[in-house]
Amino acid sequence: MKRKNSIIASLDWFTIILVTAMAFLGWINIYAASFTEDNAGLLDLSQRYGKQLLWIGFAAFIAIIVLIIDSKFYDAFSYPIYGVMLILLLSVLVIGTEVKGAKSWISLGSFRLQPAEFMKFATSLALAKTLSKFNFSFNNLKDFTLSFIIVFTPAAFILLQNDTGSALVYAALILAMFREGLSSYFLIIALLGAAYFIGVLMLGTFAVLAFIFIIPAIAMLFHKEWRLALHWGIATIIGITIYFAGKLIFPLTPSTVAIATITGYSIFLIIQGLLSKLRNQLIWVPFLLLSLGYTLSTNYVFNNVLGEHQSNRIQVLLGLKSDPLGVEYNVIQSKIAIGSGGVTGKGFLNGTQTKFDFVPEQATDFIFCTVGEEWGFLGTSLVIILFVVFFLRLIFLAERQRSPFSRIYGYSVLSIFFFHFAINIGMTIGLVPVIGIPLPFFSYGGSSLWGFTFLLFIFLRLDANRKEVLS
Repeated sequence: MKRKNSIIASLDWFTIILVTAMAFLGWINIYAASFTEDNAGLLDLSQRYGKQLLWIGFAAFIAIIVLIIDSKFYDAFSYPIYGVMLILLLSVLVIGTEVKGAKSWISLGSFRLQPAEFMKFATSLALAKTLSKFNFSFNNLKDFTLSFIIVFTPAAFILLQNDTGSALVYAALILAMFREGLSSYFLIIALLGAAYFIGVLMLGTFAVLAFIFIIPAIAMLFHKEWRLALHWGIATIIGITIYFAGKLIFPLTPSTVAIATITGYSIFLIIQGLLSKLRNQLIWVPFLLLSLGYTLSTNYVFNNVLGEHQSNRIQVLLGLKSDPLGVEYNVIQSKIAIGSGGVTGKGFLNGTQTKFDFVPEQATDFIFCTVGEEWGFLGTSLVIILFVVFFLRLIFLAERQRSPFSRIYGYSVLSIFFFHFAINIGMTIGLVPVIGIPLPFFSYGGSSLWGFTFLLFIFLRLDANRKEVLS
C-alpha cells in the first residue's frame, strides 16, 4: 500500500512564504507607481494596484488548485498540456489583439490574456517528460532534435506575434538541458555567436573576420589537434598574403578572401579525411563554414530581419547611436529614478520620477526603478537578495528530487525565473536591450503572475510528492 504524507506538511513553506512576500512587495510598488490623490482606495479596480490585488487573489486560488491535483497528473499529461497550450498560442495569430505592436493577447472583455505566459510551464513539463525518458541521450540525434523542437516551437510561434522578449525566454531552458548532459560546446557556440554579432556591429566585418581565423586555431590547440592547427595557420597566412598582394593588382574584399580561404581549407580537410583514417577532422568543416556564414550574414540580419526598434535598441546599448528622446528615453529615466533614490530612497509615495510618470511602463517592465527611487540602494539590495535566496532554494529543491522528471522540471523553473530576473533588472539599469519582459511577482499583470504561479506551484506539488514511498 502507499503511504502518503499530508500535502500541507510536505509543502516547502519557506518558498511559499518567500514568494508571497515578494508578491506583497511587488504590489506595494505597483501601488506607488499607479497612485494618484484622486484614487487612493486599495480595491479601486479602475487602477492597476486594485486590479493587481485581484490578480493576486486569483493566483492564490490557482496555487491551491495546482496543489490539490495529484502530482502524477503533471507527468502523465505533460504532452497533452503542451499540445493544448500550443493550440492556444497559435489561436492568438487568428483571434489575437495587437497591443504596442505585438499581437500576443486574447481579449476577454476588458481583460487581456497572454498565452505565451502559460506556455512556459507547459513547455517545461514537456521538456521534463522528454529528458526523463528511459535511455534518453543528447548523443542520440532523435532525442537531441526532439528536445530542441519542444523548446523552440513555442518561441517560433511567439516570434510570429512580434513578441521577441517572450520568445527569448524559452532559450533559458537550455540551462536545464545542460544540467542533464547537454554538451558545454553549445554554450560556447552561443557565446561565440553573440561575440561575432556584437563584433561585426562595433568593429566591422574586417575586424571580426580576423576572429574567424583566430578562434578555430584556439579550438584546435585546445583539442590538441596540433597538425590541423599548423595547417590552418598556413592557410591563414596564405589568405592574408593573397589579400594584401592581390590589392596591388585587383580589388579584393576581406569577405572574398575569407570565403576563398575557408572554402579551400574545407575542401582540403574533406579530401584528406576521405583518403585517410582521419575522419574525425571532418567535424571542423561545418564549424568553419557556419562561422563564416554567420559572420557574413550578421549585417543582413541586423538591417533586414530585426525590427527597426530592435536594431535601434541594440545600437544604443553598444554606444553606436544616441536617441535620448526615443529608444533611450525609458532607460535614461529609469537610471535617473534609481540613482536619485540614494542609499535609503525618497520614501514611500515620495518618488518624483514615479509620481509624475517620467518612466513609461513603470508598473510593469520598469517596476524595479520604482523600488530604486523610493527605497534606495537598501530596497533594491533587498529585492536582489530575495531573488538570490529564491534561486538557491529552487536549486536545493531540484537536487533533492528522486524523480528525474521532477528534477528536470525544477531546473526548468529555475532557468525561466533567473532569465526574467537578470534581463528585467539589466534592462532598467541599461545593461541589456529593452525587450519587455516582467520581473516575477513584482511587475503588474495578471497573465504573467498566473503563469509564474502555475510554473512554480506545479514544482512545489512535485516536490511535496517526493517522500511518497511504496511499502
